[in-house]
Amino acid sequence: MPDVETPDLIRGRHDTPKTFTLTTCTMTSFAPTRTANDPLVLYGKSFSSRLLLGTARYPSPSILQAAVERAQPAMLTASLRRQNLASADTGNRFWQLLQELAVPVLPNTAGCHSTAEVIATAQMAREVFDTPWLKLELIGDDYTLQPDTQNLVAVASCLIKDGFKVLPYCTDDLVLCQRLVDVGCQALMPWAAPIGTGKGPINPYALRTLRARLAVPLIVDAGLGLPSHAAQVMQWGFDGVLLNTAVALANDPARMAGAFAAATQAGRDAFLAGTMAEKDAAEPSTPTLGTPFWHQA
Repeated sequence: MPDVETPDLIRGRHDTPKTFTLTTCTMTSFAPTRTANDPLVLYGKSFSSRLLLGTARYPSPSILQAAVERAQPAMLTASLRRQNLASADTGNRFWQLLQELAVPVLPNTAGCHSTAEVIATAQMAREVFDTPWLKLELIGDDYTLQPDTQNLVAVASCLIKDGFKVLPYCTDDLVLCQRLVDVGCQALMPWAAPIGTGKGPINPYALRTLRARLAVPLIVDAGLGLPSHAAQVMQWGFDGVLLNTAVALANDPARMAGAFAAATQAGRDAFLAGTMAEKDAAEPSTPTLGTPFWHQA
């Protein structure tokens, strides 16, 4: 390594020149890692990933597969009502792909607008996928796809009594979420924004209030459009995120799936590390004590 003479400001103009030997350091790129001692726990079951991924709207089954392999999600959501089953081959290929991916499936009741529709779809999904897990969706408004908050609690209660492990898609309304917990929901899925908008958290106050008041796992579902949105809610202490449109409609879904996975873990790490308190006034990162005299006033 070359020897570099110290500049005048360091050694003084009349000092004997000193030399320092420069050494090199190797820069290593670290990928986000999932720690075994920090799993996502839902209904007593542990998952190594805190990202859940939807399976709709991908350009092709192969792209869906690539996205799943890149993200390594905890679960994959799938809907009986929204899949394109125009031909038997299409339907069979989708179910076959889900089996090949070897990722736990979380059936959902997307597209259901009544209690009867939800219960019938849930029971069919339990038989088709052979699982009691269910993402409960009961839509109350076709324009915003907002959940039917009037009937959601009653439906959730009915399904839980029937043996389902219910993860309800809900708004960020605190009272609604408290009622869902009261009837036995051990995890909730509040939205960040309306489904498919990609706006990110539109009501941070409400979401952070939920996190402060509820002890059950909270998975942000719907409205996340950027990896930074996922990192943000994870920094607030949310337990996971569920994505679909933001990945499926990206120019490169597989790469975007990886970006969301990394952002989700980064947000979790930041929450566990503890972020600094926000301040209104500037504060120097280098203290005055011990700094060279020419840096001091």
